[in-house]
Amino acid sequence: MTAVATSTIAPVLTPAELARLRAARPETRLLDVRTPGEFEAEHIAGAYNVPLDTLGEHGPEIRAGVADPVVLVCRSGQRARKAEEALKAAGMTNLHVLDGGMAAWTAAGQPVRRGAPRMSLERQVRIAAGAMAATGGFLALFVNPLFAALPAFVGSGLVFAGVTDTCAMGMLIAKLPHNRPASCDVPAMVRALTTGAAPAGTGRAEKSAAAGHAAGNAGAGCAV
Repeated sequence: MTAVATSTIAPVLTPAELARLRAARPETRLLDVRTPGEFEAEHIAGAYNVPLDTLGEHGPEIRAGVADPVVLVCRSGQRARKAEEALKAAGMTNLHVLDGGMAAWTAAGQPVRRGAPRMSLERQVRIAAGAMAATGGFLALFVNPLFAALPAFVGSGLVFAGVTDTCAMGMLIAKLPHNRPASCDVPAMVRALTTGAAPAGTGRAEKSAAAGHAAGNAGAGCAV
């Protein structure tokens, strides 16, 4: 097998490039930073799920335990870039991002593992923001004009999110119970990521898949 130096791996990888990298270097870690609910619905086999909002507390542990290339994955690439910033702040340099995230991976016809369908965090944010704005508008028209402050507040929040590339609403929604299944154990996931072993909470099907990978490339998320 031909070794590939970490410094020669592009910082942003297309789905085809990631597939070739995994074939050349099976020890490459895939770090999926979406919510556990999104991960259970659909993920790349062998990926580890550590949600974006938990990386701050686990960044030093991941940096200390993982020297192999780490490819960050989310729905579209935006959260993966935020995760890259967080992990670079913790001192990691062996980081790469899947261009276009899971949306691009599936569009390219690459294999995925699927569970019960769940709504992406981005869609949840759009629905919540739209519902708040619409509710405020109707209340302002039919109840009290002061309710117009609600859609104004939502609009200002969206502008702020665009300017700062942050989303407070998204971070709050990510913590809701339906996005955090009881089957997900983030500390166990981080330990597995740093050792390259499948965590105790892994589902039976995922364990079978992990057993087929080369040592160091086993990995699964919350049970599916």
